[in-house]
Amino acid sequence: MCTANYNKRSIRSFVRRTGRMTPAQQRAIDRLWPRYGVDYSPALLHLDEVFGRTAERVLEIGFGDGETLILQAAENLAADYLGIEVHRPGVGHCLLGADASDLRNLRVICHDAVDVLQQQIPKTSISRVNLYFPDPWPKKRHHKRRLLQPDFLELVADRLVPGGAFYIATDWQNYAEHIDEVVAASTCFATSERREHCGDRPLERPTTKFERRGIARGHKIWEWRLVRV
Repeated sequence: MCTANYNKRSIRSFVRRTGRMTPAQQRAIDRLWPRYGVDYSPALLHLDEVFGRTAERVLEIGFGDGETLILQAAENLAADYLGIEVHRPGVGHCLLGADASDLRNLRVICHDAVDVLQQQIPKTSISRVNLYFPDPWPKKRHHKRRLLQPDFLELVADRLVPGGAFYIATDWQNYAEHIDEVVAASTCFATSERREHCGDRPLERPTTKFERRGIARGHKIWEWRLVRV
């Protein structure tokens, strides 16, 4: 039986960077948040009301500057895309791109993804979850900060519809080995596909900025498509 029981954490999988917010990014947040932003609160969202329709829903965790989120939303207007990111400059950049493409099927939340999944996302409401190149925390003493842990996998499964998919990508071999171990022990997911490549075989997604950076450093890419069972 797969039951999510993700306790409140004292250890976070991210550190809030104080990256420079450009004037354009700040203006985007001030002007476009009412259109694209969803405020965090510890209450379940009514996603049909958030998007103004009923459709398949795709959730991207840690969308960075929104590059892949915007591309996927623009290429699949029949689905709704919800992105979660903690870093405000990236959120501002994403809002600019969404506005430039006049996307009506995209919303963003600026908050910790675990809190959002626990408190705001209803059970069995998401068709696909994307987690592309999360912080690998490569030092052994920091491995406990990695987002991909057994409890987190259960939490994601709990929010996916039956048969829904969880897409994961990393360019760190040690993290890939860790993910393989976590997935192998899971009763929530079956591995539909696992790929290793050099940036030339992305799994149903655009390439990302972090991916290109990793490839330039000589890293391989590891990817998974997990299906909720």
